[in-house]
Order: sequence, then structure tokens, then C-alpha cells
Amino acid sequence: MGNKNRYTNEELNEFKALINKKLDVAKGDYELYRNSINQSDGNDISDTSPTFKVLEEGAATLSKEEAGKLAQRQLKFIQHLQAALIRIENKTYGICRDTGGLISKERLRAVPHATLCITAKKNQK
Repeated sequence: MGNKNRYTNEELNEFKALINKKLDVAKGDYELYRNSINQSDGNDISDTSPTFKVLEEGAATLSKEEAGKLAQRQLKFIQHLQAALIRIENKTYGICRDTGGLISKERLRAVPHATLCITAKKNQK
């Protein structure tokens, strides 16, 4: 078997299934973060005494900020996964954008949206 310049359609389909699973989980997590920010889960301070409201409002603000950061990060992850699906459709998935060689299957299974092989990633730092 000589050097391959891209993954086969069967291999790409395997990666596509993996990415779609991760995408479903990521979208679910994103919705949880969004609901936490909007407090649509119904867990608020409206039924507590006024003494605790001041303390709870500070904690709620901090929680909203944290949830906002997590939601932003999750949205970025979703976008990277969607870009990986586009690369699969274009048959360019798994090709290192720096070296032009194939990214190892192990790396793609661990980081399915990777665009750099390990060597290129280490050299980037």
C-alpha cells in the first residue's frame, strides 16, 4: 500500500458518523447553556426571601457569565465540527493544511475537527 493522498469514502463515512454524534451532543450541551443563561429552567430566586435575593443575584450573575463563556466555546466547537463535515463532502477531510499529508486516524478520532497533523501542531507553538 503506497502513500495515500486522502481517506477513502468508507473512511470518510466513518468520520462523518463520529462527527455527527459529537455534533448532536455539542448542540444539546449548547442548548443547556443557553437555557441556563435565560433561566428558562425555572430555577430562580423569585420564591426566596428578600434577604437572600441580594446574595443570590450576585451568584446568578456570575453563573450567567460562566454559562455565557461555556455557550460561546460550545458554539465555536459546533462551527468547527460543521466545517469538518464540509471538508468530508469536499473530500479534503484529514489532510494537514500545513504539510499536505494525512492526519493520523487516531488524532482525528480524538479531535475530529483537526486540520493539522501532530508534527505541524507541535511546530506551530
